[in-house]
Order: sequence, then structure tokens, then C-alpha cells
Amino acid sequence: MRRFSNHIAVITVIFLCTGILHTAPANAQPMFRAAFARTNITPATPQNLLGYAPRMSEGVRDSLYHKVVILDDGDKQFYLVATDLGTIAPVTYDKAAARLKKMFNIDRENFWWANTHTHSAPETGSPGVIPLFLGERYEVKYNEAYAGFVEDKLVEAVAEARKHLVPARLGTGWGFSRANINRRARDIDNKTFLGENPDAPVDGKIGLIRIENTDGKPIALIANYAIHGTVLSSTDLRISGDVPGEVAGYVEKQIGAPLLFINGALGNIAPRFSVSVSNSGKKDGQLRQFRKLLGEPILEANRRILATTGSVKLRTSGIVIETPRRADIKTWPEDMKAYARTSGSGIPLIKMPVQFLGINDDVMIWSAPCELFCEVSNEIRSNSPYPYTFYAGITNGTFGYLCTEEEIRLGGYEPMVSPFSPSAAADLASGVSQHLETLSRQKK
Repeated sequence: MRRFSNHIAVITVIFLCTGILHTAPANAQPMFRAAFARTNITPATPQNLLGYAPRMSEGVRDSLYHKVVILDDGDKQFYLVATDLGTIAPVTYDKAAARLKKMFNIDRENFWWANTHTHSAPETGSPGVIPLFLGERYEVKYNEAYAGFVEDKLVEAVAEARKHLVPARLGTGWGFSRANINRRARDIDNKTFLGENPDAPVDGKIGLIRIENTDGKPIALIANYAIHGTVLSSTDLRISGDVPGEVAGYVEKQIGAPLLFINGALGNIAPRFSVSVSNSGKKDGQLRQFRKLLGEPILEANRRILATTGSVKLRTSGIVIETPRRADIKTWPEDMKAYARTSGSGIPLIKMPVQFLGINDDVMIWSAPCELFCEVSNEIRSNSPYPYTFYAGITNGTFGYLCTEEEIRLGGYEPMVSPFSPSAAADLASGVSQHLETLSRQKK
């Protein structure tokens, strides 16, 4: 495989906002605390669903939620929100971040809003850049009342979690599942289309964080795995969390504690099975199989975490990757202007924020607002100085698919609906890897 880190980023602007870790005497070390809260955001009225052709929901299979975890090391509070939605635009995240700053003085680098990417959930808020490619899907404006409801419920969940901080311990581990498969199918002439490709790259790793109270009772699990939420067919119009919701519900029943599902580099990754539904679209098909395929491996990974610690330090930082826009895109959404600029030589650039959360010296979670191809995340993880390096995809919004140069040449659906040029994967990998090395040197 080509090593992305050997490629030179076209333009990478890096800024550090690393939290300063105050050294306290051993007998006065701040106590690590954590909290969890959830709110139900299942719509009460029909909504336009994510993905496929325009379609309105009919009924509810299972509920959608905001789930919030707070990590507090005594110097820094970090807020992670996992929401059963398909995607949001960066400007929707910006709006929520500004509201949390005003109400609770939460800095935006300490607030991450991840979306599970179920395709059986409503479109919410500004569509961002997606209408550049799929304009027919957005001929009807998004439901402003539901978007406001989602934002209000997010604030409600954060406020509730802040009431329940307790002394806690944290542990980290790895798991593995074959619940996913590369979806870039190839014909004999290498023509590429949506399907299944068992010969292409995939990421089967499960990253797991367990948060428990001082008695060892779990407060929450955070599971990181790459998979599209597309098991339920486009003809099934029920609201559902799809794979992430099904798996979270199963794991929660087994352990008696909540699970936050944080999707990974899912850009070219599909669920191993998809549903064949009747014309009524009311069958669950193979969705329940993912309780075994992915739920059980998450439980096994949890059992293998044999040690947790109450000695926790958090660091947050961020970079902005500037990479050329796809040459044939001549316009840019007005509400996304903060995420674009033109270079001095006249090249239109996308400004993509990438965030980092370090936990002690061995855990690093990085996030980017895109549907990243797994080869990029796999390469970054394999070269990372941190033994536990997790990628949180489609977090704090999305710009859509970010494909590798090789896959762009092969065509297919994802490159067609991506705003990025062929250099974007190398630009991102270079910028992220350099930042990880910088952070690693700082801790020594």
C-alpha cells in the first residue's frame, strides 16, 4: 500500500491549542470524574430521511438519541456527544458550539458532536456542501422546527450530564469484528460501483473506552468502529438507528450501561449484510444479525479490559488542513464560506478542521468532518506514536467523502459526490501524522 505520509501536503496550516497540564503534588492530584446523559430525539412527525432519493419517514422502528459523556480531569472538561443522525453540516455544529459556549462556557475544542450515520434518520439543519452534487434531494428545505428541536435536546442533555459528575476510572482496549466490508465493488474492467469487495481494504478494529465509577460499575462504553448505517433498505421508511442503534441497544441490555457508538473511517465501508425487503419495506431483514456480528465483539473487548485508572489527564488540540477543492466545482455554499478561501495563486481551497483528544500518554483520538476512506485512517494509525489511536469520523459536521487518489481514478459514486481534489488524502495524512509526532514529543 502506498504510504500517505510520504506525500507532501499542498498547504497545511497548523495551530496548537493543547491544554496545559498542571503538575500537582502526588497527594493533591485532581480526581478524575465522568458523567453520562441522554435525550430522545425521535421525531413525532414525518421527516425527510438521509441518503438515497428524497423520501419521507413513515413510523418508527427504534428511537434516536443524543448521548453525552463528560470527561473531567480536574483541569479540563471534555464533552463527547454521539447522536443517532446521518450527518450534520459544519455550520450546524458551529451553531450548537456557540450556544454551549454562551450557556456553559464550553470551549469548542472541548465539544465534539459525532453522528452515527444511520440513513434511517432525518436530515437536520443546513445541508452544507452536499447540494453541490445532489441538488434534487434538497429541493424541499429541511425541517427547521425539527432542527431546532435537535439542538434544544442536545443542550438539555449536556445540562443534565453536568449534574451527574462522579469520581471515575477509565480503561482502553481493542476488539475486532468482521461486520463490515469494503463497498467499492469492481467489474472485470475495474469499473467501480456500490456493492461488496472482499479483496479491498477494510478496518475491522474496534476501539473501546470504558468509563466506570470507583466501585467498578460501568458509567458508559465508547465504541469506535467503521460502518455505514445502511442495512435497512431505501424502501423501509421507518425511523431507526440502523446498525449503530441496534448494536448499542443490544450492548446496553447486556451490561446495564449506555454505549456511545462513534463511527470510524466509513467512506468506503459497508455493513457486511444488507436487507432484502418486501415491497412494504417493513422487514428487519439481517439487521438483528449485527447484535452477534458487532455487539458480541464489543462485549468481548470490554471483558478484556482488565485494568482501569483514576489517574487521567486530557489534552485537546486542533489543526486546519487546507487542501485544493475539486477543479470542476465552481461555486461554494454561502453559509460555508468560513471553510473555504482562495490562495494567493488563485487556487480555491477547502479549510477542514481536525481535532485531537489525548488521554494520558497512550490514547489519542482524532476527528475530521468527512466520510474518510479507511486506507487513510489505517495508515495514520499504523504510523502513530500512540498505541491506542482512534479515528472519529463525521464528527463536528461533514464535507462528504474524502477518497484516496487511486480510488478517485477508478470513479464510482463516492468521488462523484466529493468536493475534494485527488491530493486531499495525502494532505490530511501528512498533516495529522505530523501533528501526532509533535504531540508525542511534547509529552516527553
